[in-house]
Amino acid sequence: MSTPGPFDPYDLGPVRLRNRIVKSATFEGVMPRGAVTPELIDFHVGVARGGVALTTVAYCAVSKNGRVNRHSLVFTDELVPDLVRLTDAVHAEGAAISAQLGHSGLVAQAQSKAHPSLAPSARFSAPAKGRVREATPADLDLVLADFERATRVAVAAGFDAVEIHLGHNYLLSSFLSPNLNHRRDAYGGSIENRLRFPRRVVEAVRKVADGKAAVLAKFNMADGVDGGLWLDESLPMAEILEADGHLDALELTGGSSVLNGMYFFRGDVPLKEFAAAQGKVVGLGVRAFGHRIFPEYPFEEAFFLPFARQFRDALSMPLVYLGGVNELATVEGVLDEGFELVAMARALLRQPDLVNRFAAGASSAGLCVHCNKCLPTIYSGTHCVLAPPAWASA
Repeated sequence: MSTPGPFDPYDLGPVRLRNRIVKSATFEGVMPRGAVTPELIDFHVGVARGGVALTTVAYCAVSKNGRVNRHSLVFTDELVPDLVRLTDAVHAEGAAISAQLGHSGLVAQAQSKAHPSLAPSARFSAPAKGRVREATPADLDLVLADFERATRVAVAAGFDAVEIHLGHNYLLSSFLSPNLNHRRDAYGGSIENRLRFPRRVVEAVRKVADGKAAVLAKFNMADGVDGGLWLDESLPMAEILEADGHLDALELTGGSSVLNGMYFFRGDVPLKEFAAAQGKVVGLGVRAFGHRIFPEYPFEEAFFLPFARQFRDALSMPLVYLGGVNELATVEGVLDEGFELVAMARALLRQPDLVNRFAAGASSAGLCVHCNKCLPTIYSGTHCVLAPPAWASA
């Protein structure tokens, strides 16, 4: 069979995508108190109009205690009418839309007494600025029900796909990590036990979405921290998920929003901007200890490809490549290696219409310079500092 091109359509579960390029989840930072705003709609309409096949709404919490912060979307029935406005607007541009469903776990910020977060094992969390308690089996049953409800909300709101967050050491990912999961019950210890709860969630989401929306998972290949998940364990975990048959695709990633967030970005570390975006006390801490919190990794085009090739060799299921994609040649090369879809993020913040530019032959590479100054803008509306936000030109 001939290798598909970047602009060939693809059937992802029950949804046909118009090409092979996906906008991966980027926290949009324009949902005050969890509201669907015109700015959020404009953010996704911008990349949809710019040519992507599928745009992903970042971090849709399955419950209030699963929020990253109070400005996270929470997928409840009450939100459906507002979400319909979002999905309708994206569909009007010819693109599909996915909801990234997750529970924050140790990534939760500013712990709430009313809605405290959970972890596989109790420990201090820097994002939470305190200790997060260990989830009981009863807690996990409630989280499972929350994922089911959130999936029903996504389907009712017209989302074409749901992406289960099994990456970056959010709750489900932290169960996979030997560094974060020290349980001695059926959810800890062996590879099979650490994967047990994420598998339950994946199966439950599939049952709700089956035939109505595609089901993907964003999956950590490596945590990027000492003692964390690495390929020797993540590969057999992925093989188990493939054998279960509940996923339409696996989007490969790495890193830890708890312990090493720069692992999945690469490039410059804008410490000055990070510090300025925080309060005075936290800003001083960022200036003093930032190099330890945000280690710098040189940017390389397709930086996760050496890891991702291991998964392509071991698995037959559809895979989405993510990590350092800025050039059309990279998209073509990744597809040549057998990946079904290619995901982009920062390059599309700089140029939301980059996919159309590729298709028209107007550009062969994006303008993103990997400065990562977009990262601190998540507190005020995520955008490239060298380009106006999508909602400013809508």
